[in-house]
Amino acid sequence: MQKFISLIALLFIFTISTAQNKFGNPEVDPLQIQKTYDQWSVYNKGIMLSRDFTALDSSSKEISKEAFLDQLANGNFIPVRLKSEANMYVYKLFKIQAKTDTSIKATINQIGFDAYKNDKMEGMAFPKFSFKDLDGNLVTNESMKGKIIVIKCWYIHCTPCIREFPQVNKLVEEYKDRKDIVFMSLAEDSAEQLKTFLARKPLSYSVIPDMKVYMNESLQLNSFPTHFILNKEGMISKVLPNFESLEVALAKESKL
Repeated sequence: MQKFISLIALLFIFTISTAQNKFGNPEVDPLQIQKTYDQWSVYNKGIMLSRDFTALDSSSKEISKEAFLDQLANGNFIPVRLKSEANMYVYKLFKIQAKTDTSIKATINQIGFDAYKNDKMEGMAFPKFSFKDLDGNLVTNESMKGKIIVIKCWYIHCTPCIREFPQVNKLVEEYKDRKDIVFMSLAEDSAEQLKTFLARKPLSYSVIPDMKVYMNESLQLNSFPTHFILNKEGMISKVLPNFESLEVALAKESKL
C-alpha cells in the first residue's frame, strides 16, 4: 500500500511538472519579487491582464481567463509570466507568502477586480451616447458606426491620466491616415476647466466634458485612466487600464 501511495504521489508531481514545463519556467523568482512592494510593483507593470493569455492556476492546471482573474480579485496570489515564445503569453498564479507586505495583496485584489470587471464588459454593446465635444461636434452611436473608436476616460487631477498624454498623442499621429479610426475622450471636468487645462497640456483626442455621471453610472468606472476600443459594429472589443495595453490592443484591432 505504501508503495502504491508513493507511486501516486510521484505521478501527481510529474503531471504538475510536465504541465509547467510545457509552457516554460517562471521568468522571475516568484519569492524574490515579493520581498518588497517596490520589487513586485516594478515587475507587475509588465503583466497585462487585458491581453489574451493562457492562464494557469497555482498547480499549473490550465483554467479560463475569467477564473484566473476571479482568483486574483478574491484570492491570495500574484501572477507571474512563464518563459515562452515572444508572442505567446502564459501567466501562472503563485501563492503570496505569509511575510509578504500586505499592500501587495491589497493592490493585486484591486487590480484583479478591475481586470475581471473589464473582461466581462468585452463583447457587449457600448452604452448609448449622444455627446458634444469642446468644438461643438455631435457624436452618437449611430454616427460612429463603421469606425473603430478609441475612448480615453480621465479627469484633470488624475496624475496617471495626464502622464500618458504624450504617448496617446503619439498614437493619434501614428494612425492619422486611418480615416476609420476615431480618438475621443470622456472627461469629468467642465468645458471651462478643460479649455484652460488643455491650453497647457494638449490632448490630440476630441474631448467631451461633463462626463462624470455617464462614466459612473453607464460605464461604472472606478479606475482611471480607462481606455475602450469599440469595433466597427459598436461593440466593446477591449477595456484597458493603461497606454501600454492600449497600444498592443489597437495594433491588433486595426488589422481586423
